[in-house]
Amino acid sequence: SARWIGSGRAEAIPPPHGSSGMIDLIVLPLIKIIFVLTGVLITVMYLVLLERKVQAWVQARLGPMRVGPHGVLQPIADVVKLFVKEDVTPVRAEKWVFTLAPIIVLVPSLIAFAVIPFGPEVNLFGRPVPLYITDLNVGLLYIVSVAAIGVYGIILGGWSSNSKYPLLGSLRSSAQLISYELAVTLTFVSVILAAGSLSMVQIVEAQHANGVWFAFVQPVALFIYGVGALAETNRNPFDLPEAESELVAGFHTEYSGMRFALFFLAEYTNMIVVSAVATTLFFGGWLRPFPNVEWLSFLGLVPAWIWFTLKTFALLYVFLWIRATLPRYRYDQLMQLGWKWLIPLAIANIVVTAAVKVILGS
Repeated sequence: SARWIGSGRAEAIPPPHGSSGMIDLIVLPLIKIIFVLTGVLITVMYLVLLERKVQAWVQARLGPMRVGPHGVLQPIADVVKLFVKEDVTPVRAEKWVFTLAPIIVLVPSLIAFAVIPFGPEVNLFGRPVPLYITDLNVGLLYIVSVAAIGVYGIILGGWSSNSKYPLLGSLRSSAQLISYELAVTLTFVSVILAAGSLSMVQIVEAQHANGVWFAFVQPVALFIYGVGALAETNRNPFDLPEAESELVAGFHTEYSGMRFALFFLAEYTNMIVVSAVATTLFFGGWLRPFPNVEWLSFLGLVPAWIWFTLKTFALLYVFLWIRATLPRYRYDQLMQLGWKWLIPLAIANIVVTAAVKVILGS
C-alpha cells in the first residue's frame, strides 16, 4: 500500500511488524474465523431441530422427543447418521462436478460472514478488538457478489446428476435467483442512499446517528428484501427448485450421505446470512432498541452481540413460521411476483428515496 505526500509522490506505508503486527494480521483474524465458523455450524444443527419443533407446534405435535431430554440431542444423531450413511454416486454422473457442486454452494454462504459485524470494538487484553472479521468499504457489494456464486453449485449439481428431476430443479433455481437477485440488489441501493456507505459497519453507525432503524425509514425495501430472501434461499413458499410434490427433491435428488449434508448445511447457513444482513441493514445491527432514548439506557447493559443474536434469531423464526403457514407458489406466480411487482416497486422506492435525500439535503 502507499500514501500520497505533499510533493505528489507515493510513499510506501510499512506493514506492521513484531509480535503486535503478527497478532493483528494473522492470529486475531484466524481466531475470529474459527469462532464464527464453529458458531455457524452449531447454530445450523440446532436451527434444524428448532424448525422441526416449530412445525410440530403449529400442527399440535411434540416433534423430536426421544434422543436426549425433549430431543435436544437429535441434531447430533442426525450428523452421525449422515456421516455413516452410504455416499452414492450415480453411474452416469459427471463425478468430479457431482462432488464439487455442494462445495460451491456451501463456501460462498460461509465466507459471507467475513464482513458481517456482530458488534462494535471491545477492549480485550488491553487492545481494541472489533467483533467482526473485517470491515470492507464495499462490504455490501461483497455479500451480493459471493451470494450469487452459490447458484452455480446448484446448477452444476443438477446437471452433473444426469437425471431429469435434478436438471429441472437446477434450471428453476437459476431463473428464480436471477428474478429475485435484481429486486434484492435494488433494495440495497435504497439503504446505501440512506446510509451513504457500502460498509456494513458504517450502515449500523448511520442508524445510530439518525436515531432510528432503517426498518422505519425504508419499510418498502424491508418488505422487498424479505420476499427476495425467501426466494433466494429456496424456502417456502418459493421452494420450487426442490418441490417434493413435483421434482422428488429437485437438484439434490441424487445426493446422499455427506454430500447431501453439505447442501442441507448451505441452505440453513444462507438463512442465517440473509437474517444477519437484514439485522444489519434494517434493524440496527448490534444496537439496542431505540439507542438514542435516554430512559431506555438500561438496555445497554445487555452486550451488543447478544442484541445482534436476538434480532437474527427473531428473523430466523419468521422463516420457520412462514414455512408452516403459506402454501407453495406456482412457477408462473413466482415469476410474475418478481418481474411485474417487486422490481418495479424497488425502482420506485429508489426514486422516492433519492428525491427525499435531495430535498432534505438542500
